[in-house]
Amino acid sequence: MAEARVHDIFVIGGGINGCGIARDAAGRGYSVALAEKGDFASGTSSGSTKLIHGGLRYLEYYEFRLVREALMEREILWAMAPHVIWPMRFVLPFQKGGIRPAWLIRLGLFIYDNLGGRKLLPATKTLDLRRDPAGKPLKPLFAKAFEYSDGWVDDARMVVLNARDAADRGAEIHNRTEVVNARREKGLWIIETRNIDSDERRTWQARMLVNAAGPWVDKVLAGVVGRNDAQNVRLVQGSHIVVRKKFSDPRAYFFQNPDNRIIFAIPYEQEFTLIGTTDRDFKGDPRDAVISEGEMDYLCNAASEYFAEPVRREDVVWTYSGVRPLFDDGASKAQEATRDYVLKLEAGEGTPPLLNVFGGKLTTYRRLAEHALEKIGDAIGGKGKPWTAGSHLPGGDFAVRDYSAQVSALLGRHAFLSRDHAERLVRCYGTRASDILGGAQGIADLGVHFGGTLYEAEVRYLIAHEWARTAQDVLWRRTKQGLHIAQADMAVLERYMADQAESGSSAAAR
Repeated sequence: MAEARVHDIFVIGGGINGCGIARDAAGRGYSVALAEKGDFASGTSSGSTKLIHGGLRYLEYYEFRLVREALMEREILWAMAPHVIWPMRFVLPFQKGGIRPAWLIRLGLFIYDNLGGRKLLPATKTLDLRRDPAGKPLKPLFAKAFEYSDGWVDDARMVVLNARDAADRGAEIHNRTEVVNARREKGLWIIETRNIDSDERRTWQARMLVNAAGPWVDKVLAGVVGRNDAQNVRLVQGSHIVVRKKFSDPRAYFFQNPDNRIIFAIPYEQEFTLIGTTDRDFKGDPRDAVISEGEMDYLCNAASEYFAEPVRREDVVWTYSGVRPLFDDGASKAQEATRDYVLKLEAGEGTPPLLNVFGGKLTTYRRLAEHALEKIGDAIGGKGKPWTAGSHLPGGDFAVRDYSAQVSALLGRHAFLSRDHAERLVRCYGTRASDILGGAQGIADLGVHFGGTLYEAEVRYLIAHEWARTAQDVLWRRTKQGLHIAQADMAVLERYMADQAESGSSAAAR
């Protein structure tokens, strides 16, 4: 086993929290290494409803600190990554005799508008659904609605962009690398890892260990660190269905259900509608989470209560499930468990410290990382100042309202692209879209066409710069082209990725 230099910090977990902490730490001058057993965002971070939001319903559970922090983060994150984050308006239909009276909804939205220092996002307004286009796909019994602002995010891309930026700032970033053991020895953490693909073993040394393994955080404490008493998280499964487009309006819907839960219906990938999420306690390995029959029926029935055209099982083209690692606060219902995060530092005289990260959500990952760095500084000495609030994720160095201008500029440089293709490239890669296209003069210069708007040039870029190793990495996390290409094309991509791995061209991203 090769001995590595002593890193300041070793992070376990390549979800949004682990990658966010690694990025912030590397930017402050710490030496950082990160290991993710699967692919980046292959767990909870790509199983979300894909919202950058304050969490309107959390106000009912008096989570004011969490909601305020999340509301403040919306516009900060939008400015950091305007290619993968953008504002969205949400329509909340009101029904007389519903579980929440109109005055309570309006009060909640007033607090929502004013709690977090909103500057660019427009305020709430009331809609007459008999006149507004938002009423067209709904049942006629819905005559009134409230419209408010939140944001949308390509969650998996936000994770990999944090990993990419951490690596650009000097961090050693490894996916498909399992941490098999971590022990304290002579004032350091000794960490043993195994590459899932090659079975290569490596030993690392670090002054501090960060356990950001998401739903596996307790498993890491028990199986890797050797703590048998780890019972800190409550695993809650949230499932989503994707159907063919139910409405053409660019706004999303917020539906209130009689059981006091809520679901969203959101425009998705131009041709589809995303509906979710559910909340149910989960047992087992989070990697095995799949939608249940009951969840499928629940989402179809709940959406059908609002849409004039029912949502049926046969309409579903894709499903996905994520397991949220909520800090176990003893709440009786899964939907009532806190979405706030908890950071627990274990440090003693002469003992290398361990920071455990529990809970969290996409919207607050940057602030979670800042708070983690405060604890890291207390434990091993501070370096640098908070810096991420005014930063850009890779490709996000353009003004928040300049997406269309970026698309036009890309089309000006590469006139052979279709508008749909250019729009997707800018949504995925922002100003780095040109790095994929290089000097291409025509569509043939992009190489093999795998279907949709996915070409060999992009796949090569993802292998070289974003750690992609499998067709799943490319189709469902780096892009969402899995929704747009045929099974036969997927098989061609799978063979291509296997050939690239075998030929050695899929060496770890630099």
